[in-house]
Amino acid sequence: MSRIDFKGRVAIVTGAGGGLGRQHALALARRGAKVLVNDLGGTRDGSGGSVSAAQAVVDEIRAAGGEALANGASVTDAAAVQAMVQQAVDAWGRVDVLINNAGILRDKSFTKMELADFQLVVDVHLMGAVNCTKAVWPFMNAQKYGRIVMTTSSSGLYGNFGQSNYGAAKMALVGLMQTLSIEGAKNDIRVNCLAPTAATRMTEDLMPQEVLQALKPEAVVPAMLVLAGEDAPTRTILCAGAGTFEAAHITLTRGAFIGLGDDAPEQLAARLAEVTGRADDQVPQSGAAQGTNEVGQAMAAARAAR
Repeated sequence: MSRIDFKGRVAIVTGAGGGLGRQHALALARRGAKVLVNDLGGTRDGSGGSVSAAQAVVDEIRAAGGEALANGASVTDAAAVQAMVQQAVDAWGRVDVLINNAGILRDKSFTKMELADFQLVVDVHLMGAVNCTKAVWPFMNAQKYGRIVMTTSSSGLYGNFGQSNYGAAKMALVGLMQTLSIEGAKNDIRVNCLAPTAATRMTEDLMPQEVLQALKPEAVVPAMLVLAGEDAPTRTILCAGAGTFEAAHITLTRGAFIGLGDDAPEQLAARLAEVTGRADDQVPQSGAAQGTNEVGQAMAAARAAR
């Protein structure tokens, strides 16, 4: 079993001034990466800002003998993000790894949530990752190598009361990963998602103390290192927390051909359990799988009717 190594690699970690992002940055540096530590330095809801949080992590990395730079850009500012990536390229000549970790919370039930709070959470989580990925993409294409990790969440994959904004943004990152992994394949850009369960500033008042003790952010890091390493998979959603690792899949059932008769709605309602049954479900390799399955069954039904 060979050690996952990042010697000679350059990594950017967003939201790395504390919590999970800090652990990601420290782990990458320990394994040889040069790390640009990005953090706006704001509060949990995204207000305020200071580069001091990022600088503290940089100082920690340097004290341990590593190389690091601090950056205080907001991931929602596309121009500042471009300058951040250029900062890494100017210093080290390349960017190999991007960990899209920056995020905020503005939790409320959908009934009580202001649209501005919905928009801001989507801007930080989704558009922040888009801005950062767009900025590194040409460099990764040119060097024919890249590893990008999107931070999704069980709140997006499966839902969570009071987090419609957060869940929507986090599930959107899965969709982004699905397409970028296809588009990046020819130049060895591998794109994956990490769904962490960790006790951080984002979750400190959401869980009992004994649970928080089990959910150390460090326990998520091995999954990040696998998804960002040279032998990383692509189009994989790894879930991690408390030392346990799982995978989530977006699957497609075989379904049933019902046709276009006037009673198609009633037929579908009557056979819904068959349509949703997972005995023969698959993990599609692209969105075309749905159409292929549908047309295939329609053609088979037409042949049988002759």
